[in-house]
Amino acid sequence: MTLSYTREQHPSPRSDAEREAILADPGFGNHFTDHMVTATWNRDGGWHDGRVHPFGPIAMSPAAAVLHYAQEVFEGMKAYRHEDGSVWTFRPEANAARMARSAQRLALPTLSEEDFVGSLRALVETDEAWVPAYGTGETSLYLRPFMYASEAFLGVRPAHEVTYSVIASPAGAYFTGGLTPVKLWVSEHYARAGEGGTGSAKCGGNYASSLAGQLEGIDHGCDQAVFLDSATHTYIEELGGMNLFFVTSDGRLRTPALTGSILEGITRDSILTLAKDLDLQPEEDRITIDEWKDGVASGEITEIFACGTAAVITPVGELRWDGGSAASTAGEGGGEVTRSIRSRLLDIQYGRAEDTRGWLTRLA
Repeated sequence: MTLSYTREQHPSPRSDAEREAILADPGFGNHFTDHMVTATWNRDGGWHDGRVHPFGPIAMSPAAAVLHYAQEVFEGMKAYRHEDGSVWTFRPEANAARMARSAQRLALPTLSEEDFVGSLRALVETDEAWVPAYGTGETSLYLRPFMYASEAFLGVRPAHEVTYSVIASPAGAYFTGGLTPVKLWVSEHYARAGEGGTGSAKCGGNYASSLAGQLEGIDHGCDQAVFLDSATHTYIEELGGMNLFFVTSDGRLRTPALTGSILEGITRDSILTLAKDLDLQPEEDRITIDEWKDGVASGEITEIFACGTAAVITPVGELRWDGGSAASTAGEGGGEVTRSIRSRLLDIQYGRAEDTRGWLTRLA
């Protein structure tokens, strides 16, 4: 049965002036819209009680299973204002499918694509005024659907009650420095995920496990950490929250193959599809950290960039490790291929280019 949503208007939403002040400088993940979506699942009734209601604290038992056993998953996408005032999102069916896979891995109930997209539409229709205006740079409304075990119990088993929610946050650029190439640290002591684990699921534990490596990178003057496979510490996997791409001198666009411990990014998949439009040969295979170091030194690797929903595409300027570094030749703003792919992707998302693949879904 398709979820429907009752609507409870916020009794004291932010004024137009307050909202416009936030939209003028939203940052990323700092502010939230007036409403949120909630639905509940239990073993007897399935999904029910869909609501759009005022954004606010979640009442939760200290014994809620998610607090003790980390049974939760989430997604992330953006809503974009187009020139005609309409609001669209990018490939939500792919996010719905990934959330279903993540839920299955974490022993949570799945939400249908129809209900997933419907929850986004219910929130955006209610808080449409929070979607930044067209032409205000790379601004958007970031959408965060999440699902967690809300049943109050202590015991290692799948929860019998689960809550699904969507919140929204007006967003500017993820990296405040713009397209300044980032510096990356090779994490040799920490792994983000391992074989048979939850690396391919979008769950909070994977991000928590990346933080120690990120802090180590920051201590060495870097912005993020690069994680290697947990078995051999040889093969490149991903950053804490982004996939990696390498442009080669012979026109290939390489990215680490999905091994079960790498998150299958929607932006990653879109870039692999767009590569052929730019006469690039996309390749997914296992890439060693030494190939990165040697490829930069020899000139075989001409550009490197990271990608994800939040940051879109960010050029990589330097790789550092204990005892050495490898600097990319890309200048400010990244190389030509990096800029071209980034521009192509953003043009589709903001409605400046024709959506020939049916990637956009209208929300309002």
